[in-house]
Amino acid sequence: MVQEFTEIVIDIIRSIPKGNVMTYGQIASIAGSPRNARQVSRILHSMSTKHNLPWQRVINSKGTISLTGQSGHIQKEILLNEGVKVIGKSINLKEYLYKPWEN
Repeated sequence: MVQEFTEIVIDIIRSIPKGNVMTYGQIASIAGSPRNARQVSRILHSMSTKHNLPWQRVINSKGTISLTGQSGHIQKEILLNEGVKVIGKSINLKEYLYKPWEN
């Protein structure tokens, strides 16, 4: 089950289009384990490079960048370059949240 969850999470993250974001909890829920947002974070942290995941498109449920320091600045810059409007560390989820079930 854990390996399957990991594979599903990786597929979901890969599917997030440029100019959109998803939340850790949203990804966990779609992957079938709504209480595993932290596990999504761990997967993202440990597998982004190996699987070339668009890590910058995953944010917290408040619509803000969770990363701090240089990593947070890098995430913000990449999102801005992808067309996502970021004010401070905040992103308007109504405008930029990717909802795969609507596409």
